[in-house]
Amino acid sequence: MPAGHALRVVATAGHVDHGKSSLILRLTGIDPDRWEEEKRRGLTIDLGYAWCTLPSGREIGFVDVPGHERFIRNMLAGVGPVRLILFVVAADEGWKPQSEEHLAIVDVLGAAGAVVALTKVDMVDDEVRDLVVDDVRERMQGTALQDAPIVPCSSATGEGLEDVRSALDAMIDAATLPGPTGRPRLFVDRVFTIKGAGTVVTGTLTGECLTVGDEVELYPTGQRARIRTLQTHKRTEDRACPVSRVAANLVGAERTELERGEILGYPGQWRITRVLDARLRPVRGLGHPLTGRGAYKLYAGAAEIDAQVRFHGATAVDHPEGAFARFRLREPAVLDVFDRFVLREAGRRQTVAGGVVLDVDPPARPGPHLHLRLAARETAVRDDLPRLLVDERGAVRTEEATLLTGSRATGGVRVGDWLVNEDELGAVERAVTEALAAFHRDHPLEEGADLALAREAVADAIRPTPAPSDRELVDALLADLAARGLVIRTASKVRLAIHHVTLSGREDEVRRLVDAVTSNEASPPTVPELAASGFPREVIEAAARSGALVKISNELVLSPGFVARAQAAVRSAAKDGITVSAFREQLGTTRKYAVPLLEHFDRTGVTRRDGDLRFPR
Repeated sequence: MPAGHALRVVATAGHVDHGKSSLILRLTGIDPDRWEEEKRRGLTIDLGYAWCTLPSGREIGFVDVPGHERFIRNMLAGVGPVRLILFVVAADEGWKPQSEEHLAIVDVLGAAGAVVALTKVDMVDDEVRDLVVDDVRERMQGTALQDAPIVPCSSATGEGLEDVRSALDAMIDAATLPGPTGRPRLFVDRVFTIKGAGTVVTGTLTGECLTVGDEVELYPTGQRARIRTLQTHKRTEDRACPVSRVAANLVGAERTELERGEILGYPGQWRITRVLDARLRPVRGLGHPLTGRGAYKLYAGAAEIDAQVRFHGATAVDHPEGAFARFRLREPAVLDVFDRFVLREAGRRQTVAGGVVLDVDPPARPGPHLHLRLAARETAVRDDLPRLLVDERGAVRTEEATLLTGSRATGGVRVGDWLVNEDELGAVERAVTEALAAFHRDHPLEEGADLALAREAVADAIRPTPAPSDRELVDALLADLAARGLVIRTASKVRLAIHHVTLSGREDEVRRLVDAVTSNEASPPTVPELAASGFPREVIEAAARSGALVKISNELVLSPGFVARAQAAVRSAAKDGITVSAFREQLGTTRKYAVPLLEHFDRTGVTRRDGDLRFPR
């Protein structure tokens, strides 16, 4: 088989001592019972692994999970990330309590395909066999396994084993399995050390391939490591692809710092969460309503996490369709939209529900459209999620959208590093246009409004109003308006592109202002003094922009003729430079005017300062 060939993983399920491990041994030649205690007690305590080649030539791996109630946590770690099931019922004992609980688990996890092996048929006659088949079929009605073939077999005699293999082949052919998502995720269910090699983690790989030499991250701890080697079914591979059982030998990860339930993936590709929204459905036959008062444990992948549950719009749920619910997790978790999980009530030690993750970063306040929001997510495909996220939030960073949805599809309109809802973009355009139009009406001689006014208009238009840390979004939206030719922005001002300052109708006022400045060019009134004399600041600014005056600083305007003579004075001293004192004497002015004027020349590139001297550039 070529390196990196995609395999399929099948999880076993069924009551204790119904022959799961014996069947796997006969199918694969590999004993999945790894521990001495399992050998001694004759039951599977931890996860066992084996593999074989089917008649089609396809290789599959088995996760042999424990059937005893005490070891249900390990069973959940085995089937959590796996969607194909080999369900085992012994013909001599028939349906048992753990058969029912395991069926409830694989049902709420949404099995993509299943084969039911009716084992130990050599121990019963044909009549009993037929009765058990009918009973099993009846019990599976209404579940994800209702159409699964029931295959009689015996690990002791070999009867029906080829039929089991053929049924497994047919199951894989018919199953619709998740395609690549671009984000590998190895659900770590074993951690151990090999002498001379170091730390090894094993688990079921989903999502995308892993490659030897890659840097990886262990979530949620954030520990970084590098993949030294990869193995799938004891074959060394340069590349391992989903869905498959994978062992990864890690460099830089200490065995004591890792544990079952962690996720191995690429750095920066997953968002850790403690709060999520989900659809929660009670298992069939649950004898009491689900409420938020229980002590619950959530099982997802190979992780077991204490959780609090609050139903949206209800205090208790007993309908098969369940309800939308919010989960608060005691420990951080790495979950993805559409992940399936199982909920057990710790006090009753009972599996009570299963769920599907819909949002791994829900809003703190559910809001009035909560059910519509979650219903839209529930019926979506993955590439719909960025659009839904943008619709929910109004705007979201492109990188954030990928983290929260696992999709690189776009939603809304790309604005810089953001995705923005079209309605929000329209609201921003209207808000800024109206705010600037009002400013221009009130201040027709002003070049533009302060940037703060436009930023405030943008922020008020966005749903929800962004925090101060989202200044980048506000500026990106303003830049978008400028790029579309709607506004013109400078370092500190912004105006509508259609706005132009005009002195029409105020010519007499401007003429009197210029006369006031030029009547004593070397020592004219300052801007505050002009304002005190009745000249509005906006007229002073407009006169400067029109060229009637030259703005030297916020406190000083001069006549163009005086500024021209000042430039000539600087040029006349090109060889030796000019001091403030010499400059002042040549112009017949004082330091009050000479110093600001030279500083203005420095800023605008007319002069170059060297110590106490200025030289023309």
